Amino acid sequence: MRLALYQPDIAQNCGTLLRLAACLGVAVDVIEPCGFVWSDRHLKRAGMDYLDAVELTRHGSWESFLAANRRRLILLTTKGERHYDDFAYDTGDTLILGRESAGAPREVHEAAAARLLIPMRPGLRSINVALAGAMALGEALRQTKALPAAGVPA
Repeated sequence: MRLALYQPDIAQNCGTLLRLAACLGVAVDVIEPCGFVWSDRHLKRAGMDYLDAVELTRHGSWESFLAANRRRLILLTTKGERHYDDFAYDTGDTLILGRESAGAPREVHEAAAARLLIPMRPGLRSINVALAGAMALGEALRQTKALPAAGVPA
C-alpha cells in the first residue's frame, strides 16, 4: 500500500501525512510542485522526528509519477462515485490525495481506477486532506489486514 500526495499546498498537512505513513509502515509518493518549500519548518513540526522513518519518493511531475508507478490508483475526491468504506482495497493500491486548494485535475481523475468519497453532511465542502487520508488509509489497511502489529509500551 502506498499514499500519494498530489501537489500538496500545506506543509502541516504533508508533515502530518508523512508522520502517519511512518507510523503505519506505508510508503509515500509526493508529486511536485508543492505549495511550500520542502524544508519548511511547518513540515518538520508536523512530521516531528518521524520524517526519517518514512519511505518517501518525490516526483518532479505527474508524468514522472505515472512512469514510476505500476499500481492501481485510487483517488479520494469529493467527486467520487463510491464511499471509501464500500470499496475492496488491495495491498498493491496507491491512494491519491489531491491538493488542498483545488483537489485533483482531470488527468488524475482519468488515471484513477476508482474515485472514492467520504460521505459528509449536506452543505459542507470537504474534510481536511490529512484527516481524509487517515480515514481512507486506515480502512484500506484494515481490509487488507496490513495494519502493523501493536507494539508493547515501554
